[in-house]
Amino acid sequence: MMKAQAATFVSNHLTKLLRAIINLYNQSVAFRGLIQLIGFSFKSVGQVALFAFNIIIDAIKLVARPVRGLLQMFEGFFSFDVNKMRDGFNSIFSGLGNTVKEAWGDLKKFGSGMADAIVGGMITFTYLGMTPQTVKASSNMNITLEDDSKSLNEIVVIGYGVAKKNDLTGSVTALKPDEKNHGIITSAQDMIQGKIAGVNVNSSTGAPGDGAQIRIRGGASLTASNNPLIVIDGMPMDNNNTKGVNNPLSLVNPNDIESFTVLKDASATAIYGSRGSNGVIIITTKKGRSGQKPQVSYNGTLSVSTVAKKMDVMNASEYTDFIKNYYGEDSSAYKGLGWKKFNEDGTPDYSAGTYDTDWQDEIYRAAVSHEHNVSLTGGISKKSWSMPYRVSVGYTGQEGILKGSDYKRVTAGFNINPSLFDKHLNINVNGKYSYSKTNPGGQDAVGAAVSMDPTRPVKSSDEKFKNWGGYWQWALPTTSYDPTFPYNRNDDAPTNPVEKVENYDFYKSAHILLGNVEADYKIHGFEDLHLHANIAGEYSTGGEYNTNNPQSTYGFYYGGNSENKEKKYNVVATAYAQYTKDFNKANHFDIMAGYEYSHMKYWGDQWSKSMYPSTYEGKNDAGKALAGTVKSYDTSNWKGQTYLVSWYGRANYSLLDRYLLTFTARYDGSSRFADGHRWGFFPSAAFAWRIKDEKFLKDIDAISDLKLRLGWGKTGQQDTGKEYYTATYKKSTSNHHLYPIGGIANNPGILYRPLAYNDELTWETTTTWNVGLDYGMFDQRLTINLDGYIRKTTDLLSTTTIAAGQNFDNALLMNAGTLKNKGFEVAITGRPIQTKDWFVELSVNAAYNKNEITELAGGRDLMEAGMQVGQNQAITYHKVGKPANSFLVYQQVYDESGRPIMGCYVDRNGDGTIDENDRYFYKNIVAPWTGGFSFKVAYKNWDLGSNFRASFGNYLYNGYAEGAINTKEVCSAKGYYKNTTKELVALGWTSYNYPLTDYFVQNGSFLKCDNITLGYNFNNLLKGGNYKGISGRIYASCSNVFTITKYKGIDPEVTSGKDDNIYPRCRTFLLGLNLNF
Repeated sequence: MMKAQAATFVSNHLTKLLRAIINLYNQSVAFRGLIQLIGFSFKSVGQVALFAFNIIIDAIKLVARPVRGLLQMFEGFFSFDVNKMRDGFNSIFSGLGNTVKEAWGDLKKFGSGMADAIVGGMITFTYLGMTPQTVKASSNMNITLEDDSKSLNEIVVIGYGVAKKNDLTGSVTALKPDEKNHGIITSAQDMIQGKIAGVNVNSSTGAPGDGAQIRIRGGASLTASNNPLIVIDGMPMDNNNTKGVNNPLSLVNPNDIESFTVLKDASATAIYGSRGSNGVIIITTKKGRSGQKPQVSYNGTLSVSTVAKKMDVMNASEYTDFIKNYYGEDSSAYKGLGWKKFNEDGTPDYSAGTYDTDWQDEIYRAAVSHEHNVSLTGGISKKSWSMPYRVSVGYTGQEGILKGSDYKRVTAGFNINPSLFDKHLNINVNGKYSYSKTNPGGQDAVGAAVSMDPTRPVKSSDEKFKNWGGYWQWALPTTSYDPTFPYNRNDDAPTNPVEKVENYDFYKSAHILLGNVEADYKIHGFEDLHLHANIAGEYSTGGEYNTNNPQSTYGFYYGGNSENKEKKYNVVATAYAQYTKDFNKANHFDIMAGYEYSHMKYWGDQWSKSMYPSTYEGKNDAGKALAGTVKSYDTSNWKGQTYLVSWYGRANYSLLDRYLLTFTARYDGSSRFADGHRWGFFPSAAFAWRIKDEKFLKDIDAISDLKLRLGWGKTGQQDTGKEYYTATYKKSTSNHHLYPIGGIANNPGILYRPLAYNDELTWETTTTWNVGLDYGMFDQRLTINLDGYIRKTTDLLSTTTIAAGQNFDNALLMNAGTLKNKGFEVAITGRPIQTKDWFVELSVNAAYNKNEITELAGGRDLMEAGMQVGQNQAITYHKVGKPANSFLVYQQVYDESGRPIMGCYVDRNGDGTIDENDRYFYKNIVAPWTGGFSFKVAYKNWDLGSNFRASFGNYLYNGYAEGAINTKEVCSAKGYYKNTTKELVALGWTSYNYPLTDYFVQNGSFLKCDNITLGYNFNNLLKGGNYKGISGRIYASCSNVFTITKYKGIDPEVTSGKDDNIYPRCRTFLLGLNLNF
């Protein structure tokens, strides 16, 4: 009876599923996130395997076939076309509605039959981070697993495997995202910001969809990448950014993330070899649970963002008073302000006053954003097999506070985890899709808004401004164009910031597809041996698209269009064997060895075009009119690829369950380097002693954990953004670089130019020594983790200037020296109150890191670090004996009132002359001290939480102050006015010639309150009959609440070390709702 029922069920549902797929495919309608997962039980193992195989194939087909339509999936969202959205969904459901309805009804009937067949048996439900529950099987079960943070802390995802936290010998931090105590979360990095000691996450700017700088223990390189390796569900991501995406982590919907694991020291990261020098962040996404009833969850937010802080420049009244007092009431400077009315004789009507424009208010707005995520999670559990599954769809629509800027993202993902043959064969199939579109907005307006004259109007009916759409500009007469364009903008003057916002027409977009199939087989009859294989791939296509309006400052007169597109794929295949064995209950061995192949390939092209307007009066050499013809057209294309092949292994040995040894090794071969330098060997060794398990501590209940860790290892680095370090040639495709000698017919003029190369280049190698202590008390209600480390990086990859004639360029990528980092980290978590109604948790982390350059290539003592100020004057350097990116400046002299005296410096060498020899090294851009603090308080259904973040000792260059310091430029001799702050004009400086003073190098230390969140949790809402009701949470949050700092600019959190009119960060007020049906 059971077999007949199963056969009928299979036949009916496969037919319906196939019909639904055909309907989708024929209609070319996008896949809308609907996946039907069907499960049933067989008594025969062979039938189980066959059914599981068919289900996997069907699920893959169901996701793979509509990929083409997936690109149209949310077309209605992005065009904001309600009719298109409705028609699209109607077309889907017309093909699937009846099928899904019938299939779901049959599934419930069949599931009921299956449950009746096993009533009376015991079923155990387990899940990572949850407390296991064993219950008696019945025809109607509703199991809710409770969170068990202790279990989560004991199970950690590591490189190529998992481990109990008690078994870890390296510096590893596992973090489950806090689902309650958080502010606005747009990307994955927002979830770990300030939460992990030694991991610094700083958003690049406040622009929507922008990325972040992530540094683990300060980074280990000078000019090579300092970004950590990101591993998503076993797929190592490459550091080559996807075209059209600001943030590589935007691929992952934060709502889908289950946990983070951060590997910090070499004993933990050496298993990743040449990619592990900057640490590793492993992201594991959520999965279904075996035996879980289907559950639909919704998470949504609605937020409003405003400018957190504006530059306090003079308003119109203050500006007018300053001009009047500084230049005189009868001066041309005073008369030339933006007066509203003029007398018949052309003099200003002072009684009418000036225009009063707050340019910052004109370009900023209250930005409204919303996010919606829907997921379906469940799992089927039978005696010898199980099938957990999860499907999710998400949409993010984020407005920026700068008018015209926004970020839209659509994500979709699925995961199925069949476990077969009495859990001997475990399969994991993941698929993720992301589409994002970013409009950065006219960010030039940010700087223009703080320098534009506040007495000028936004728009004017004067004819001189018609060629900028009526926006007021500093205009000068010109004959460079034609009679319809009689004015040009004064290029030295500030630009109308509103025009910069309104006429900006640039956007970027990208489609990213990521997936993997992973299998782990525990051999029957030899269960100590596991065979593991994982095939993962990433495909992306993205571009940047620009349209320049000829009646704007972006494409004045000639206009223009451009596109820059690139495609990329990344394939990783890895396989390893793992053998575990216990001897005499005192000796435990765990040995793993494997091989990995990685291939990354990209190709792209770009073009740009501008036109002569129809009114253009010029002619070409043949005497033909150029009006309406192409003025310039440039194209270029590129391609590249890299290979990385690796052998790796790990051996763990445990003696008496308290003395732990770990050895890892990886042998990497990279196609980037020349023969003889392609292979690198990266070993590590670590030891841990569980002191708590010794006799003298075992019976002391107050101490629940005490473990000492020692580690050593080597990791590598090869990534500088270049795909080859060998001899290569560049083929010129631009029309401006063609040399058709002898006529185009015989020679189109294409050039093959050799690029500079260094065939002696080799790996950067970082050697790390680490000592750590893990301490817990009162059943882990108080935990303390301490780590100290020393890291030494040799053969630093850095581009260095060379003598002319030595190579094909005057700069060459070389192994340029040695860098040393040392520091310590501490993380403390306490739960002082933990009762039925009350829960209080406090967490604090702090880290100190100091780096020092100990050697530079070729016996050098000094090299430029990249930051330039003033008229392209270098101000940061790498200096032997000093931290990287140190400022080399003059020591400023101050008067009795504490004001800096223009051009007056300290004669540090005492020779009576101020020159280059008086410059000194003063501070650097990296904070030596960083930390975070958070608290959570819960009372019954209410919860309150907050996160703080601190940075101490970092200095930055105040680029705004340097650019606005010259009081004479408030009314420039070049025919324009320029705004500034009252504090700067009070200094009385009258020149821009002193940018190298240490006055502009200012303390950027800060304490930030990242968020305050208040929430209410509810259960059994709308409960009735057998329906258990809806559970969920509603909460309110404020992000970027306040910043305490001495810095004089807008925001001290600057990743580049130079504050130069970046997009300001916003303060966000958010309402959120989580529902579980």
